[in-house]
Amino acid sequence: MRTPYNVDTQNNCTTCTFRTERQFCNMATPAVKALDTIKFTAVYPKGSVLFVEGEQPRGVFIVCSGRVKLTTSSSEGKTLIVKIAEAGEVLGLSGTILANAFEVSAETLEPSQINFIRREDFVHFLNAHPEACMHTAQQLSEKYHSAQREIRSLGLSQSTSEKLARLFLDWCARSGDETPKGTRLKVLLTHEEIAQMIGTTRETITRLLSDFKRRKMIEIKGSSMFVQTASLEALVTI
Repeated sequence: MRTPYNVDTQNNCTTCTFRTERQFCNMATPAVKALDTIKFTAVYPKGSVLFVEGEQPRGVFIVCSGRVKLTTSSSEGKTLIVKIAEAGEVLGLSGTILANAFEVSAETLEPSQINFIRREDFVHFLNAHPEACMHTAQQLSEKYHSAQREIRSLGLSQSTSEKLARLFLDWCARSGDETPKGTRLKVLLTHEEIAQMIGTTRETITRLLSDFKRRKMIEIKGSSMFVQTASLEALVTI
């Protein structure tokens, strides 16, 4: 496999050093060996489109490393980021299992290693390995609960600043590192992409970030953001 991008590649699932940390991949050896025989591995640069909304599913995509943004668009061209998929997540599960068109588009946010499994091979894999069925059900359940959280945040938040605070707090809970300066986040999204996550404009995000910095709720240094979680929690009303 050619790897022209700065990605730590894992070519063999059975020897992957991260397998036990990944919900879907953490299966018994026979299932993992079977997975190895049906996957196609590739390394994608930032901005690569894996699939688009409305496309008929060819199969599923397993994120081995990197991050992928899932978006949906209106007929007027407005885009909403519905999720940032992390390493270990399987993309396109619902469409592949139901043979329905993809409901979102998927695009890499950074150089990423992705495993692709054709639909017919994936369905056969699930039939042959009950453990894989359970792990798939767990991923679909997490997707459901994530959608419920997003609906609550977008629908019940009283202001855009509260939506932004909730987004940062969610990031802190998922992937933040505690430091003496606050919870450190690695933020590679543009202001436009952050705006697409909470349904607002780039200008509003720029203004709110300046306000959060002025009130010492956050500090930004390069791609790192240091968050004072207690201050942001005070903005959350529900």
